[in-house]
Amino acid sequence: MTEELPLETNCSLVKQWLDEGKPFLLIDCREPDEHLIVHLEAALLLPMSQMQDRLSELAGQKENDIVVHCHHGGRSLRVAQWLRQQGFPKAVSMAGGIDHWATAIDPTLPRY
Repeated sequence: MTEELPLETNCSLVKQWLDEGKPFLLIDCREPDEHLIVHLEAALLLPMSQMQDRLSELAGQKENDIVVHCHHGGRSLRVAQWLRQQGFPKAVSMAGGIDHWATAIDPTLPRY
């Protein structure tokens, strides 16, 4: 039996993965207007409101690490849980969202 991964990860680990060039999918599940305010360049914008309709775009990612982020971590937690139910066992939420990223990792990013 495979042990289930924790549902959340932290910004520091995501930053480490980006710096190391680790292959993983970073999804921004916020809405386009939020994405315009501030976003991480490496993230794919896939709003929570469109997730069900656009799930086929993730078909080749079922066995890959997926990190989902939003503003503070609430929506991304729900999306990560839903992705796991859809057969993406390595989906996790980035705790604290992009707001925490802006305080802990890159304070030059705008906050809203």
